[in-house]
Amino acid sequence: MKRSTLNSTIASAKRFANGLNRAFPVWGYWNYDDYTANADVSRYLKTRQMGWDVTDFGGGDFAKRGLTILCLRNGIQNYQLERSYAEKMLLVEELQETPFHFHKFKLEDIINAGGGNLMIEFLRPEDEQASVTVQADGHVIELRPKEPLRLQPGQSVTVERGVHHRFYGEKGTGRCLAWEVSAVNDDLTDNYFLEPLGRFAAVQEDVEIEVPLWNEIPFDGAVK
Repeated sequence: MKRSTLNSTIASAKRFANGLNRAFPVWGYWNYDDYTANADVSRYLKTRQMGWDVTDFGGGDFAKRGLTILCLRNGIQNYQLERSYAEKMLLVEELQETPFHFHKFKLEDIINAGGGNLMIEFLRPEDEQASVTVQADGHVIELRPKEPLRLQPGQSVTVERGVHHRFYGEKGTGRCLAWEVSAVNDDLTDNYFLEPLGRFAAVQEDVEIEVPLWNEIPFDGAVK
């Protein structure tokens, strides 16, 4: 992805979320120089994979297959005295797919926090013909493999460990501001894709960085 696309995507995500009365921590509005000037906060964020994350899953077509994320809270897997949960904002465009994947460690709730409808599909990797039972706001729902579940604003679903899932914005309903509440998130080790895909985008530096992605935050050091 081009750096100019990353910059404009993050700026657009900020405007959309704020338009739905969603505010971020102060560092969610920082630019590159702000991270540089706040080394302690930058250390804290980077070691916990907190901050902005824009990906095309290595495919080069962000509009078709991509996701914009702001990780707001997170711990560190297998690290004592850390929080055991994570929270993410997910901005999903109409028909923009996050492809089938599952997590071995992370149990998560995916919530439609506003905007358009979010469509989510499920698949069991051990038996792709088997139905999948999910919990959605207290309702038990049985779905055929890849049968879409529509989440309207305010609705949510629990995604169990080991269950493949993909999601996208429903056509004609507008972009969706989704939210994720989960166990600790580790995007370096706990994403298992149905297809051979990459988790992170390869960046082409066509312009200067305005806001770094979490793995570009200008600090390298020990957990603190």
